[in-house]
Amino acid sequence: MPRLSILPCLIAGLTLLGRLSHAEIPADQAEFFEARIRPVLAQECYECHNSRGKDKGGLILDHRAAWQRGGESGPLLVPGDPDASLLMRVIRHELPKLKMPKAGAKLDEAIVADFSKWIAMGAPDPRDAPPTDAQLTADTNWDAIRKRRQSWWSFQSIRRPEIPAVEGASTDVDRFIRARLAKEALDPSPRADPRSLVRRLHLTLVGLPPSPGETKRFLADWEREPAAAITRRVDDLLASPAFGEAWARHWMDWTRYADTHGSEGDPEIPHAWRYRDYLIRALNADIPYDQLVLEHFAGDLLDQPRINADLRLNESALGLGHLRMVFHGFAPTDALDERVRFTDDQINTVTKAFLGLTVSCARCHDHKFDAISQKDYYALFGIFTSSLPATIAVDAPGVLEKNRGALAELKPTIRRQLAEHWLATLPQGEDSWQAIAAKGEDGGSPL
Repeated sequence: MPRLSILPCLIAGLTLLGRLSHAEIPADQAEFFEARIRPVLAQECYECHNSRGKDKGGLILDHRAAWQRGGESGPLLVPGDPDASLLMRVIRHELPKLKMPKAGAKLDEAIVADFSKWIAMGAPDPRDAPPTDAQLTADTNWDAIRKRRQSWWSFQSIRRPEIPAVEGASTDVDRFIRARLAKEALDPSPRADPRSLVRRLHLTLVGLPPSPGETKRFLADWEREPAAAITRRVDDLLASPAFGEAWARHWMDWTRYADTHGSEGDPEIPHAWRYRDYLIRALNADIPYDQLVLEHFAGDLLDQPRINADLRLNESALGLGHLRMVFHGFAPTDALDERVRFTDDQINTVTKAFLGLTVSCARCHDHKFDAISQKDYYALFGIFTSSLPATIAVDAPGVLEKNRGALAELKPTIRRQLAEHWLATLPQGEDSWQAIAAKGEDGGSPL
């Protein structure tokens, strides 16, 4: 596109802004730029818009004078007026053919708001000169990008928030909801009637609607004491086997549970049902989340595994079953390629389910958005590919020891019976094994 003309008043404004040196920018504005704007420019923009050899669209963003000149699409921004600035339209994805970051997701709304605030304050920028090669590398290398990404709120330790002081709420969760509703000038919905409430409880906890009899009993309890009626019904539903069955379905969605592989032959996944039943039992037994995660990655290596005495099972070892829910081609012709495919699928599924991150995006390059490098990916790949698919014994130790002892007692008997059988089938007389062995003393071979 041809370079657009800049209005005289805009030229005057930019010229005036251009005369502001680093020292003339208020300290709080300079700090805002360095903390909120510059890191985003370095991470999202410098790769394609820099003064060291790559200025797509004629636009350079690594120092103040360059972006003030604009690019082939015209002036980048109007200091003091975010809504009139091309930059804001681009990062808001308001222009179908000009969305930035290119080929990437839209910037977080908080970042977009930061840019709007920065432009509104006059777009202060302390970068007086183009960066050197060393400075540009320091801003754009992976270590710098990773450090900035690791500062995101989602990677920080959980902190206990201050509970809002509001009226009309009996729990902390409701206090937060009430506070936000008040902030948005919204009124809370009216309380649910008891018939709707019992239906919601059943659908949420066990995934099934209440029967007419269950509804009738709840309504009768509600008439006597509403709070106690809710408590009793929640306790009953949590104690129901249907609770584990309903919530195991959510967990199995994360790990992509299936009984078969699909594709042309749709081969069965051996013993897949054991993993399904393991989840149901674990959720009904209220096993802590951290214990379940541990079992999902090292259930066969625990010094003190969970033993189900009734079923005589090593429950912990069953947690590994999710690693078998991976792609397997129908009659693959390349064993190595097949191994790479299902290992990548394991990483993709596991990291999405347990980390909430798309780690597999780093298979071919450092991640474009998250703090995951290609090196991180292949370190994880090495761990997963070092663990071979196998069928393991999940019987409780007592069962294994009992069988081992019984087999040890049978071993001498089996050996004796085999020896008697073999001896009975050997040739007799001159062709007996004794005669053949004797011939071996004269240089002949008994074999």
